[in-house]
Amino acid sequence: MAPRPWRAEQVQKEAFVVPKMKSHTGMGKRVRVTGGGKLLREKAGKRHLLEGKSSHVTRRMTGTVTVAKADTKRVKKLLGR
Repeated sequence: MAPRPWRAEQVQKEAFVVPKMKSHTGMGKRVRVTGGGKLLREKAGKRHLLEGKSSHVTRRMTGTVTVAKADTKRVKKLLGR
């Protein structure tokens, strides 16, 4: 019989390493976490086609708001929190 290229002892010593969890980079660019743990996001719809929208609508879309309660669990998981 030909000699084995590896020893059985060495294979048993190697432990299974769990891969590191990575945060979702796209979600990290869209959501900001405050010191208290709240999730803030920008309002949608203020990137393009602004000429067709009234100034009242564009003013209403300014600023940051908290992420909806239904979405917080999913967003936190994507951020690795």
